[in-house]
Amino acid sequence: MTEDQVRQFLTTQFGPEGWELALLLDNPGSPKQLCIVLRDREKLLDLMYLLRNDPQWRFDQLIDLAGVDYLNYPDAQERFGVVYSLLSHESGQRLWIKMMFDEPDLRIPSVAEVWPAAGWMEREVYDLLGIVFEGHKDLRRIVCPEWFTAHPLRKDYPLRGMGERESLPVVTREDA
Repeated sequence: MTEDQVRQFLTTQFGPEGWELALLLDNPGSPKQLCIVLRDREKLLDLMYLLRNDPQWRFDQLIDLAGVDYLNYPDAQERFGVVYSLLSHESGQRLWIKMMFDEPDLRIPSVAEVWPAAGWMEREVYDLLGIVFEGHKDLRRIVCPEWFTAHPLRKDYPLRGMGERESLPVVTREDA
């Protein structure tokens, strides 16, 4: 999978706008690691289905999904991103997709219909960063209690918390 092949594929499928191609790693002697950066939410599910189903690519496994807060990050155009790490077992290729977006609209399509394993990872990103995955069948908090209103992995969350520790019950060794 070369840069030119990916660029031609994306241009044919989606036109020249709403995405860009970036290199994650470009070391001599190492395979190039490509990243598709999307800024158009409407293209996310179509891209994921194409990458999984197209016989040329066959990215059949979602390895990881993570949310990122780019607050105060140099040269960041948007504050939030969700990064998808894909693997093709057939070719051994890896590909990363970054879906970039900004406040106030923190909604993106769920990819759990493409890769069911995304369900738990999307719940974690929702819980800790507040990104809403539209179409997710069970989007609820997975780490923090339901009554908790903040999102602790956001970079504007106070380092010492917001007083939530004082409202949690104390569990002693005897009570456990």
